[in-house]
Amino acid sequence: MKKVLFWILAVIITLSSAVYQRLTGPTYPLSGKVSFLGEEIKYRLPRSADNTENCRVVIRLPGNLVGQVQGYLEFRRHKTEQPWNILAMKVEGERLIGFLPKQPAAGKLEYYVHLVSGSQEVSLSGEKPVIIRFKDPVSLPILIAHVIAMFLAMLFSVRAGLAALNPAEDPTRLAQWTAILFFIGGFILGAVVQKMAFGVFWSGFPLGTDLTDTKSLVAMLAWIAALASGRRKPIKRGWVVAATLITLAIYLIPHSLLGSELKW
Repeated sequence: MKKVLFWILAVIITLSSAVYQRLTGPTYPLSGKVSFLGEEIKYRLPRSADNTENCRVVIRLPGNLVGQVQGYLEFRRHKTEQPWNILAMKVEGERLIGFLPKQPAAGKLEYYVHLVSGSQEVSLSGEKPVIIRFKDPVSLPILIAHVIAMFLAMLFSVRAGLAALNPAEDPTRLAQWTAILFFIGGFILGAVVQKMAFGVFWSGFPLGTDLTDTKSLVAMLAWIAALASGRRKPIKRGWVVAATLITLAIYLIPHSLLGSELKW
């Protein structure tokens, strides 16, 4: 019964960390709301897009603002001093629609969405621009396999840590599966996803600054160390707990933070 409860707890912790990591990541759409002309306008602005076509930005207006409000996109390449480009958004029913020009893989744009009515104007993101990164398309089956492998790696990592805290359980097999899943998910499938999206298999330490790749490396080394602690004797429970805590800390870092970026 205790093992079942440990698995349930491991699933809850894993799901919570995965959702947190995803929602706080810099590629997750920026959502919010602003008040304009006495009405509340909700928005969801893209921060990641495939470069097979221009990226569509859509703002839905309250019905009584249709015809009163115009929209403009203001954008330029990220981390450059290039002049800002301004494009008018088209009106389609209750929606304002604009398009950001596609960029090479790992290319970033910074942009604002402005709503204007007469002399009144509001920027949806305030004073800070929204940063969007473009990527090449990634095979959906490979991406799904990568996500599943990394989720299972985290699940087995938490479960191994709980087993290490339980004197009646041996965490060795769980630690082994954790290391195997991290290797498959991070270093095989993850490398393929990185190659498809940005043209390189690895851009983390020591070759680059991609934090996602580097996180995979740190987690892998932690679990190798935990397994090595039991090479000629039972695995050391403290090492397994330490590897679990390191992995949890890594998963609390937002996904794609300091990700691949094209230098203009």
